[in-house]
Amino acid sequence: MTATAAEKTGAHTTEAADVITGARERIDALDDRIIGLIQERMAVSAVIQEARITSGGRRVNLSREMEVLNHYSEALGKPGTALAMTLLELCRGRI
Repeated sequence: MTATAAEKTGAHTTEAADVITGARERIDALDDRIIGLIQERMAVSAVIQEARITSGGRRVNLSREMEVLNHYSEALGKPGTALAMTLLELCRGRI
């Protein structure tokens, strides 16, 4: 048995279900782009870490991480800080 668009979206009208379905498709596409950008950021971060370690430095630059945290916090508020922490964790690699 296949669920109707209204059942899948929780909408009470066909029109609302259509709007929700279209918006969800756009969100899915945006999520794919965001994931791609995060993967790209991880790769660039790995290059930076490798250069820093090769030159005798440490893998993590805490002052830079604070800049990133502040940037996300100013742009997105408290949830931005949590998002930045997750992003930094993903980009650090294994420590």
